Parts: sequence; C-alpha cells; structure tokens
Amino acid sequence: MNRSPLLDLHRAAGARLTQGDPPELLTYGDVPAEYRAANEGAVLFDATERARVVARGADAPSFLHRLLANDVRNLAVGGAQRNLLLSSKGKVLFEFELRRGESEVELEIAASKAKALLAALDLYLFSEKVTFADETELAAPIELAGPRAVELARSVCGAAVPAEPGRWTTIAWNGATVRASARAVAGASGLMLDAGAAHAQALWNALRAAGAVPAGRIVRDILRVEAGAAEYGLDVDENVYPQEARLEPAFSLTKGCYIGQEVVAKIDTYGGLNKRLVALKVAHDDPVARGTRLMKLDEGEWRDLGVVTSWAYSFVLDTGLVLAYVKRRHQKAGTEFRLGDGPATAVIVPLPVRANALAVTGEFE
Repeated sequence: MNRSPLLDLHRAAGARLTQGDPPELLTYGDVPAEYRAANEGAVLFDATERARVVARGADAPSFLHRLLANDVRNLAVGGAQRNLLLSSKGKVLFEFELRRGESEVELEIAASKAKALLAALDLYLFSEKVTFADETELAAPIELAGPRAVELARSVCGAAVPAEPGRWTTIAWNGATVRASARAVAGASGLMLDAGAAHAQALWNALRAAGAVPAGRIVRDILRVEAGAAEYGLDVDENVYPQEARLEPAFSLTKGCYIGQEVVAKIDTYGGLNKRLVALKVAHDDPVARGTRLMKLDEGEWRDLGVVTSWAYSFVLDTGLVLAYVKRRHQKAGTEFRLGDGPATAVIVPLPVRANALAVTGEFE
C-alpha cells in the first residue's frame, strides 16, 4: 500500500499516528473539537489510501452493468454511486464508489482490494471492448464531512463543486485537476476531493485555511458507528449479504440480472436474513474488541446471538457504542446482551444514533 502524500504534514503538525506501515492518522490531538466540527462545520479526513481502477472502452458501462449490483447503464455522465460486486451466492466481495465519465468509468476502492478487483473483473472479460487500468498512483482522495463541507470546498475550488449526492465533476485548480464527488463520508453528508498525489498537500492546506478541521480514524469511527455505516474489512466481508450490512444504497432491485441478483431478490421478497447490523450502547466506555460475542439468557441457557464488528466512544451517548451482527428475533431496540464472558452489558439502540438521541449541549469533556 502506498504511503500517504500527507504524512509529512501530519507529522509536522504533531498528529497522532498508528505504528503500522504505512501509518494511519488517528487524531490531530483534540478529538472533541474534531467531532464538533463534523457536526457543526466541516472536518477533513486523509483518504489517500484509496485506490482508483478505471474501465475504458465502448462496452465498459454495459459490461459493468451486467456484473455489478447497482445500475450502471442508466447512470448519467457525471453521476456517482455506491456499488458492489457480489459472489454467485449473493455475498459481498467488493464495495466501492463508481463514477461515470465521458469515456471511462472509475471505481474507487480500498487500496488493499484494487488488484483483487481487477483480477475478478478480468475473469468475466471475453470479447467486450473494455480495458482496465490501475491508476492508484495518480489518486490521493481527501474527504470533507459536515454541514459546511460544500461551502468550504467551493470557497477553495470554486462553485462547480457538486452539492447533490451522487454527482461528481472535474475542476481545474492551481495547475491541478480536482475530482469532486458529493457523497456520504462516514455516514455523514460530505465530499471527496482528489487533486492527485502531487497536489494533495496544497489542497489539504487550502481546505484547512478555509476552516476545515483535520481529523483521523478516531472521529471517523465515531461518526460511522453512530450512523450505523458499515466499513468493508471491519463490518463487511465475503461472508455477509448486502442487506445484512445495511448496504441498500449500493444495490438495485429493479435493474435485472447481475452476479448474485437472484439471492438478493429472494431475500427482499421472502426475508430470511439470519443476522442484521445493529448498534448497541455499552454499559462502559472501555474499548470492546472486534469479535466479542453477544450472549443472552434464553430459557435458562446462555446463547451466542451476535458478534461485535466495530467500537467507538459516542459523545452523544457519553459511553461506548458498538456495531454488531445480531440474529433475527433479537434485533429489537432495548434488547440487552452480555458482552462475552464478562459482566458488562450492551443494549440495542435505534439507528442513526445521533438523530435518535438528545441534542449534545455544552462543552465535551
């Protein structure tokens, strides 16, 4: 995986980074202020670990339309969408943003999955006029989230920055071409801006100067867990049906055939999901490990009824919050579970958590 072109900026600012290779930005040092900016202003995320796969050729839209779970053929030029490549059993193999251009279709995906996605698409390519390219080295996405995201992006890049979700465009900016896409960021309204690796630092600095507050993984996880937004690799993998992970915006029930479509349609028609992603308020604010089992006393016997996939501290609830898959008939708000073998408990709360909780007032601790 490529190292972030923003890494030197983060280190110079004294940001807290992980010890991995490459390191990941955790916070610029004031998590409550970063969280407040996401809800009242605009917060800035380094998403330069994302990869870009490009499909070109006369048959590219129709080829992808036949394979992918969302409607590519009827997506207008300048349109963007979440999309999936499913297995024949209807489970999620890849999740990405798809952007329709004049002469190409771009797929933005986690860098760790780019090569596998290219190989998977190539398996289905026969005589179609389509070529694929990995253009990750040219990509360096930066994300903005919050109610002022579009305002600040337009003050930096110009009025052409799209405000309507599902739209994207390219903008000339300071000798660079910026890809600007309006989309959800960590479950909140936001934007992706990509000026390429050579101009990423200049764009980051310009957005900060305009008032965007830099943040990292800690606040990103808080936002997405409070929103119930699943992340591939943590909450979603090849063992999960899209409906289980609340990925309804990423697939179509009306476009016709695609890989895994029959299973997805049967689930929609007849139900039968064995599990569903829910949020649970934890009785303490200590981190809960991914993989922790959810236990419930049923007819005098402790039963394993779910598994934790993500944890974050929730400011709006002032305690820990987890996303977890819980088995059917046990997903009602207010249902309480024991966390693993310990005494701590967690109770299901409605999603999205912030919209269903009391407004946050005063200063965060």
